Amino acid sequence: MSGHTGDAGPVEVEPMPGYLDLITRASTVMLGAWRDCSPCGLELSKRTLLDNANITLTEITLFFFCAFLWTQVRRGLTESLFQPLAQWCRLLPKDAAKMPESAWKLVFYTMSWSYSTYLLFFTSYSFFHDPPSVFYNWKSGMSVPTDIAIAYLIQGSFYGHSIYATVYMDAWRKDSAVMVVHHIITLALISFSYAFRYHNVGILVLFLHDINDIQLEFTKLNIYLKTRGEGYHLLNDVLSNMGSVSFSITWFWFRLYWFPLKVLYATCVSSLQSVPNIPFYFFFNTLLLALLLMNIYWFLFIVVFVVKVLKVKEVNDVREYEDEEGNNAAAGLLKEPQAENHDDDDAGHHNSAQGKHVQNGINKKKHL
Repeated sequence: MSGHTGDAGPVEVEPMPGYLDLITRASTVMLGAWRDCSPCGLELSKRTLLDNANITLTEITLFFFCAFLWTQVRRGLTESLFQPLAQWCRLLPKDAAKMPESAWKLVFYTMSWSYSTYLLFFTSYSFFHDPPSVFYNWKSGMSVPTDIAIAYLIQGSFYGHSIYATVYMDAWRKDSAVMVVHHIITLALISFSYAFRYHNVGILVLFLHDINDIQLEFTKLNIYLKTRGEGYHLLNDVLSNMGSVSFSITWFWFRLYWFPLKVLYATCVSSLQSVPNIPFYFFFNTLLLALLLMNIYWFLFIVVFVVKVLKVKEVNDVREYEDEEGNNAAAGLLKEPQAENHDDDDAGHHNSAQGKHVQNGINKKKHL
C-alpha cells in the first residue's frame, strides 16, 4: 500500500508500531522537543495562538446554533417518539426514564460514525491506513475540505450540547462528572484541532471513539426491552449479551490499541517529522493523552462489568451497580431490625411458654 504526499510522490506506508516502540520513540521525541524548546512559555504560546489559529465568527455562530438545535431536536424526538415508544413497550418505570437518552444517542452516534467511516474508507483520504499522512502538506491556515468541515460542525456542536445534556437532561450516574470532563476535553480537541488545521487527525480520533457509543446504547436499549410488559424476552436478552461482548472487545481494540498506536504515534512522533515547528505540539498531545487515560479509566468499568455478568449472569449498566447495591443494602438494613424484633418476640413467647410450664410443674408438686 502507498500513500501520497502531494508533489513529493508516493511513499511506502510506515508499519504500525507496537506499544513498546510507541513508548520509547514518543518519549524520546517529546523529551528532545522539550529540550530544544528554549523559548517556550506564555509569550510564545500567545504569539503562536494569534499566528496560527483560524476560526471565523460565522463558524462560532454556527457552532452555538447547531448546539442549540441538537437540544431542541432531542427534546422533540423524546416527547414525540421516544417517550411514547417507551409507554407502548410498557417498560418498567426506571427503564422508561432512561430509554429516551439511549435512543437519542444511538441515533446520533450511528449517523456520525457512519459519516466518519465514509470519509476514511470511501473517499481518497488515507488517514486510517497511513496515520502519518494526517500531517502531510500541513500549512498554517490551510483550507478545510467541506466534507471534513461538515463532520467537525456536527461533532463539535453535539459535544457542546452534550455538556449541557449530561448535567440537565441525562440520568446522573457515578461517572457523570468524568463524562462532563470528557465532553469538555473532546470539545477542546475538536475546536483547537479545527482552528489549527489538525482536522485530518481529528476525523481519525472521532472514528475510533464513536463506534463504542453505538454498541453501548444498543446494549442498554435491549436491557430495557428484555423486561418490557413485566415479562421476559429472550431475543433482547441475547442481543444485550452480544452487544456487551462486542462493546468490550471493540473498546480495547479501537480505544486502547488503534488509538494510541495510530493516533498518538502520529501526533507525538510523525508530526515533528513532517512539520518540525508544528504549533502547540505539547498542548494537543497532552489532551490526547488525557483522553487515553479516561479510556483506560472506563475500561476498568468494563472489567467490573464482565465480572458482574459472570457472577449474576445478567447484563446491566455497570455505572449503576453501586447505586443499586446501595439501595439493596439500605433495604436490608431496614429489614434486619424487623427480623431481630421478630426473633425477640419469638424468644419472648418461647420464654413465656417455658415459664408457664415451670409454674404448672410447681403447682402440681404443691398438690402432691
